[in-house]
Amino acid sequence: NIVDSKHLNAVSRAWRSRSSNMSVLHPTLLLCVYGFFSNLRPSEPFLTAYLMGPDKNLTETQVVSEIYPIWTYSYLVLLFPIFLATDYLCYKPVLILQATSLVVTYVMLLKVQGILAMQFLEFFFGLATAAEVAYFSYIYSVVEPVHYQRVTGYCRSITLFGSAAGSLTGQLLLSVAKVQLLHLVIVTLASAVVAFVAPWFLPMPKRSLFFHKSAEERPAQQQQQQHHGEGGGFRESSEAEARSSGLMEVLRKLFDDFLQCYRSGPLLAWSLWWALATCGYFQVINYAQALWENIRPSQEYEIYNGYVETLSTLLGALAALLVGYLPICWALWGELALCVLSLLMAVCVFVMDTLRQIWLCYSSYILFRATYMLLITVATYQIAASLSMQRYALVFGVNTFIALLLQSLITVVVVDSAGLGLDVFTQFLIYGGYFVAISVVFLLAGLFKLASRRRSEQEALANSQAETESDSPPISDTSSCR
Repeated sequence: NIVDSKHLNAVSRAWRSRSSNMSVLHPTLLLCVYGFFSNLRPSEPFLTAYLMGPDKNLTETQVVSEIYPIWTYSYLVLLFPIFLATDYLCYKPVLILQATSLVVTYVMLLKVQGILAMQFLEFFFGLATAAEVAYFSYIYSVVEPVHYQRVTGYCRSITLFGSAAGSLTGQLLLSVAKVQLLHLVIVTLASAVVAFVAPWFLPMPKRSLFFHKSAEERPAQQQQQQHHGEGGGFRESSEAEARSSGLMEVLRKLFDDFLQCYRSGPLLAWSLWWALATCGYFQVINYAQALWENIRPSQEYEIYNGYVETLSTLLGALAALLVGYLPICWALWGELALCVLSLLMAVCVFVMDTLRQIWLCYSSYILFRATYMLLITVATYQIAASLSMQRYALVFGVNTFIALLLQSLITVVVVDSAGLGLDVFTQFLIYGGYFVAISVVFLLAGLFKLASRRRSEQEALANSQAETESDSPPISDTSSCR
C-alpha cells in the first residue's frame, strides 16, 4: 500500500507538472507570435526617408517639428490611463487594442496624405506604444511565479529578434531586391495584420495585479471582514462598496507604494538615471534618421539604415546578456559607472553631430544604443531585485512617465515648431550636452558616496579602537563587494 501510494503521488506530481507546462506553452507561444510580428517592421528604419520622399512629399521641418513630436505627447498622455485600463480590463482587451492601433497606423501610413493625417498616425502609434505594458504584464496573470523568469526571457527576446529581423528584411528588400519604400510599408502592414490575429486566441486572465486578485492574494483584513460578516446582506454590501471604491483604493495603494519605494536611496539613484537617460535615448533614436538624411540624402545615395538598426539591436541584446558577467560591484561603483558610460553616450552623440561622416555616424549610433541597453539592463535588475511584482510594475511605470515628461518638455522647447524649432544638428548638439549633464550628476553622486563610505569606515575604526573590549569587526554595507 505504501509503495502504491508513493507511485500514485509521483504520477500525480508528474501529471501536475505536465499540465502546468502545457498551460504555460499555449499563451507563451501566442505571445511570442504576437511579439515577433508586431515588431517585424521593415519600413521602420526608412520612415523619415519615406515621409520626405515622393510618396508623402513632406519637408524635413514638417516631419521633425510638426509630426514626430505628436508621438511623444500622445505616449505621455496615454501612459497612465492605459496602465490602469490594462490591469482593470485584464490585459487581453488592451493587447487587442494595441494590435488594432498598429494596423490603423500602417493603413494610414500607406493610404493617407498631409500633415494632419500624419499627426493622427503618430497618435495611434503612441497609443500602441503605451499599450506595450499589456504585452509585458499579461503573462504574469496566466502562469505561475515559478515560470516568470523563463517566459519573460522568451517574450523579451522575441521582440528584439522581430525588430532585428524587420530591419534586416527592409534593408535587403531595398538594397538587393530594389523595391520601393512603399512596398516596405505594405510588408509592415501585412506583418501587423498577422500580429492582429494572435491576441484573440489568448486565454482571458481571471486575475490581475491590482483590481482583480485571487482569493489568496486579497488582504487579510478583507478576508476577515468577509468571514465575520453576519448574513448575506453584509457581504453583498461590502462587495458593492469594494467595486465602487476599487479605483480609489488602487490609486491610494499605488501612491503609498510610490512613497515607500522611492525612500530607498539606491532605487532612487537608479530610477533617476533611468528617467534621465531614457528621455535622451528616445530623442536620439527618434531623430537619428533625420540626421542621417541630412548627411546622406536617400534621394541621392543608397542608405543602410536597416543594417544599422539590425546590428545595433543585436549588439544591444548581447550587451544585455553580458551584464551578469561584468566584474563590477554595482552597489559600490554604480554611480561612477553610470557617469563614465553616460559620458561615452555623450561622445557618441557629439560624433554623430559634429563629424558628419555617415559611417562614423552609423558606428556611433550602434555604440550609443548598445551602451544604453547594457545600462538599462543593469538598472532594471538593480531596481527589480528588491521589489514585488506590483511595485516592479509601478516603479518602471513611474520612471517611464518621468522620462516621457522630460522628453515632452525638451520636444516642446527644442524640436516643436511651436517652440524654437531648431535644426536637427543643433538638436543633437543639445542632446550631447544633456548626456554630459547626466554624467556630471552621477560623478558628483559617486564621489559623495565614496566620501561618505570612507568617513563611516574611519568612524567605525575609531570606535572599534576606543572600545577595546569589543572584538567585532567594523561594519561596512559594501563588504560583500570587496
